[in-house]
Amino acid sequence: MDSARRSGIVHMINSGVDLSTNSRSLDLSAGYDFISATVGLSPNTLESIKQPELEMLLRQIEENAHRAVGIGEAGLDYYHCKDAAGRRRQAEVFRRVIDMALSLDKPLVIHSRDAEQPALDMVKHLDKVVFHCYSGSLSTMKEALDRGYYISLATNVCRSGRHQILARNVSLERLMVETDSPFLSPRGGRNEPSFVLDSIRLIARIRGMEPQELAGITAENTKRIYNIRSNTLP
Repeated sequence: MDSARRSGIVHMINSGVDLSTNSRSLDLSAGYDFISATVGLSPNTLESIKQPELEMLLRQIEENAHRAVGIGEAGLDYYHCKDAAGRRRQAEVFRRVIDMALSLDKPLVIHSRDAEQPALDMVKHLDKVVFHCYSGSLSTMKEALDRGYYISLATNVCRSGRHQILARNVSLERLMVETDSPFLSPRGGRNEPSFVLDSIRLIARIRGMEPQELAGITAENTKRIYNIRSNTLP
């Protein structure tokens, strides 16, 4: 956090994916005015939890949604889950989270690894959607953008030509940036929030912009979708 603040990061969103990380994210947001939380349920969590714990996790999300700026990460992960039964369970649980985000009127933050189009097909009735760490096709991205959804590109854009193509084609008014720390470091090893500046510089160069201009746009997009009115944001 200190490194991020020294680097000029003015606000961060920390996302929970299970019982413990949801609690930790909420604690961070309560303790620091430059951190907001989302509370979620990773599809990969489903491999290791039984139904009673799943119900507890869903209750945790619903009961603490008022302390969070969004619901998620939640969604589908076909990269880790190959069998049909597991994918059906992912879809069943994701549908419950989708309904919760709709009823609570919160943005839904989607995890959709190798499953971007199926995830998009499930949320087309929602107004407020963020595709976290987007890695899907151009056509699916365009469909999501046409629906007014937001595309968040992670710091792997600095290492991936395919993600740089996405960065060149995404609508600026729907672009967000993230690190997905501690994963996907643009420098190798452990990622951290301050490294998002690597993405800002690269995407700005791809789009023929100044980094400060792009940073301002992505900050405004983040404030808009998450309804953040923080003293730490300009």
